[in-house]
Amino acid sequence: MRRVETMELCFRGAGWHLDRAGVILSLMKWKLLTIGKPALEYARLGADEYVRRLQRQTDFSWQVVKVLPAEKPAGHFWLVLDERGAALTTMALREKVDGWEMAAVKHITVMIGGSDGHDQSTRARADLVLGLSALTLQHELALVVFLEALYRVYTLKRGEPYHR
Repeated sequence: MRRVETMELCFRGAGWHLDRAGVILSLMKWKLLTIGKPALEYARLGADEYVRRLQRQTDFSWQVVKVLPAEKPAGHFWLVLDERGAALTTMALREKVDGWEMAAVKHITVMIGGSDGHDQSTRARADLVLGLSALTLQHELALVVFLEALYRVYTLKRGEPYHR
């Protein structure tokens, strides 16, 4: 067995795989759920750009829904964005993502509520409630800010200079 194939098997067991260039990639699947599509052009363009970038870094999808799910599927990690949530630095978010990968978390669902945010029951079911700012952000702006922050985490993980 070639060395790369051996490494591939070791990484798969820990939730990782190698791409064609031998770069280590996570097997974690990200699903972003938002209430409604962005109506503001800057948010639509920004979100589309960062989704494209993220899809080159990890398994990432974005789904627009009318209502957020009421039940969490077994084995799924729920990350809810809310101004009352934990304030993390970029490096702290990277450490969280690294920890989820090392714990072999397979599915992360990120939820951004509509103009009314999330109700208490949604926040209570979340594995992590994350705040992007102490300020209340309009949900379309929060979408772009979160996508950029997650993209920044993945550029850090790859050792790219984007994080400056």
